[in-house]
Amino acid sequence: MSDGASNEVEVNITYLAMDARPEFDRPSMPMGQKAALIRAESIPPWWFLTLYRLVGADYDWTDWLSRPEAELEAFVSAPEVQLYTLMIDGWPGGFFMLDTRDDGLCDLAYFGLVPDAQGRGLGSYLLKTAIHMGWDIPGVAQLTVNTCTLDHPQALGLYQKLGFVPQRREAYMRVVESRQ
Repeated sequence: MSDGASNEVEVNITYLAMDARPEFDRPSMPMGQKAALIRAESIPPWWFLTLYRLVGADYDWTDWLSRPEAELEAFVSAPEVQLYTLMIDGWPGGFFMLDTRDDGLCDLAYFGLVPDAQGRGLGSYLLKTAIHMGWDIPGVAQLTVNTCTLDHPQALGLYQKLGFVPQRREAYMRVVESRQ
């Protein structure tokens, strides 16, 4: 939750890569979950922004909120961009996007769960599934992802645990809403 105030903070971004298909098996949906993973076709920009806001609200995901509509439309409508929504009991519990616009590269562009879906064992399922699905795309030789210090505190460790290796880091200053 925000108190409406803003402050400037240093944000550290870690860029990670995976150069081979992981050794872990494809995950099964956690027991007791009424959930389904659904690929969006002809992605409406409003659907992406809805998921982006739901998942990213606590992590200051705001970049797409101020970009031109044409840029957003080009991103979500690119045939090399895939969006998968995790539906839980009929509501969106999270999503991931795979971006293969660069030859040989699959970027896990977005990944996350909405707050109501966290703590149910679905994060590991969703991330492992995204990784396998990225490697399933023909021609992919490397999977990438990035995370920053504004993301969930366990994100970097989880990516590394599943086989991503840090490639580089960078820092910048950013104005963010104060968090309580």
